[in-house]
This record gives sequence, C-alpha cells and structure tokens, in this order.
Amino acid sequence: MELPQIDPTADPYGYLGLIRNPDGSITRTLEFPQSSASSDAATPVLSKDIPINQETNTWARVYLPRRPESSAAPATKLPLLVYYHGGGFVLGSAATGFSHKLCCEIASEIPAVVVSVDYRLAPEHRLPAAYDDCMEALDWVRTTGDEWLTDFADFSKCFLMGTSAGGNIAYHVGLRAVACVDRLMPLKIRGLILHQPFYGGVERTPSEVRLVKDKVFPPCVADVMWDLGLPIGVDRDHEYSNPMTAVPSHDFEKMRDQGWRVLVTGCDGDPLVDRQIGLVKMLKEKGVDVVGEFSEGGFHGFELFDDSKAKILYTVVKNFLLSL
Repeated sequence: MELPQIDPTADPYGYLGLIRNPDGSITRTLEFPQSSASSDAATPVLSKDIPINQETNTWARVYLPRRPESSAAPATKLPLLVYYHGGGFVLGSAATGFSHKLCCEIASEIPAVVVSVDYRLAPEHRLPAAYDDCMEALDWVRTTGDEWLTDFADFSKCFLMGTSAGGNIAYHVGLRAVACVDRLMPLKIRGLILHQPFYGGVERTPSEVRLVKDKVFPPCVADVMWDLGLPIGVDRDHEYSNPMTAVPSHDFEKMRDQGWRVLVTGCDGDPLVDRQIGLVKMLKEKGVDVVGEFSEGGFHGFELFDDSKAKILYTVVKNFLLSL
C-alpha cells in the first residue's frame, strides 16, 4: 500500500480521505485495499468471518495457523490473541489489507489463534462505542462455541493487542476487563500488547513539536481524529485520549495482582513516542510489569509497510507471549 500523496500538514482531512459535511458527519473517500477471509488449503493460515452483534453490525475475523494436526484438537493448545485494528477510531476495519496481513503473520509466527475485532467507527459512533464493542467481543469469544476457539485456543493464555487506535482500545478494554476477571472466565487475560498506541493531549509533547511537519502522522492529523472520535464537548485531555489525566490506581493494582504484563512498542520517528514512553513510566510507577520496546527512526505504523521491520515486531511479540 502506498501512502497518500497529499501533504497532511496542509490538508489533514484530504490526507485522511475525509470530507466534513455541514451536519457534522463525514464522507470517506479513501478506499483501503481489502482482504477476504480464506480457507484455501494452500494458505499457511486459515481465516473466517463470524458475526458478533447483528444490531451493531460488529464481527470478528478468526485466524487459525495450519498445523499437521489441525484436523483434530491438538494436545497443546495455542495462545489466544484478541486484536484491535488501527485507523484513529475513524478509518479501517478487520478486513483492511494491512491489518489482515499482520494478523495472518502473527498467527503463523507465534503461532497463535488470533481474533481480529471489527468495531463501530467514529464520528457515527464516538467513543466509548469502540471500547463497548471490543469488550463485548471478549464475552463473545468466551461463549461463542466456535470450534476454532474451543478446540485450538488456550483460554488461559489470552492477550489483548492493538495497533495505534487499536492499542488505545486494548489499554482501555484491559482496564475494564481487569475489573471483572471472574465474569470473563474461562477467558484469562495474561497481558496487553500496545503497538504504537494512539494517545493525545492538549499540550504538545517535545516529540510532537519536533515532528510537527511529519509526513506520515503529524499532530494536526491526530487532532482531526480526536475531534471526530472523542465524545462531543471534551478536549484531548479526556481520559480516553490522555491516560495521564485519569489514573484508576485500583485497576493497576488488580493488573499487578493478576500477574498481567504490558508490552508497549514505538519508535522515535513517531510524534506519539513521548506519550508512549510516558505511559510506560506511569505504569511502572503503578507497579505494573511493563516492557517498553522503542527503536530508532521509523514512523507511525512503519511495520505495516516494511516486511523486515514487521519480522522484528513479530519476534518481540512472540518473546513477550512466551515469557508468560
């Protein structure tokens, strides 16, 4: 996939393929390449789409790595990774080509059963709609009875992972989930994987100032996404955007008591890097077992466009999962 050619700092709406309508709605003009689920015998990873909630039109794409014993339940089940796609809460889906590719490769490389959740988008459905949908998906995972999950996934080794806005979702869903661990049984969450998570705030960080003219994801583009995604009437210091403004200490104590680990990945070419590093610092101060993996160079979402960098990400994620 090629990045749009519009200068994002000159026309952030055009860069995102968005037209703001007089009534506050938006028209999306940017069409991401889509990938279909596949049960082709030649593919290393099988995938299929399953409805979650027909009223809200949410669904999941489930990925199962092909193994010699895949025709029957294996003696050792695979870790379960619930994945939330990026797109600033405004764009993308579980069928977007680069999200599908990432999930296929993670399922193969770990290996793991992956459930990629398709949630409602803003501004038609502002936050916390995405959090609600993704929390509901956890209940669906534990109760659906689909054989790919019941036969192959180890419900006692569940991880929540998200990219960009999906990383933000994984964080907030994790805060909800840790408060109701008994209700989610037999699903047992072991940790969170926040891949270049999307956070914001009213005051610019040094990395946002340094990269104010970034050609991939400058702060002005992030501002547009927060304007469309946050509840009407709040600013970027709202707890959904800025985790430093609302810190529920008791939830972090529960994370610690439950033995959760958190992985945060990022790079210094991403304007969001200071916010991600700040999150790691805050979690450590709260006693959470957190690992920060930050690389030099790069840009926001760079692993989605560079196969060699994606391989490094998969190794980091695999090592993190296997450490628990």
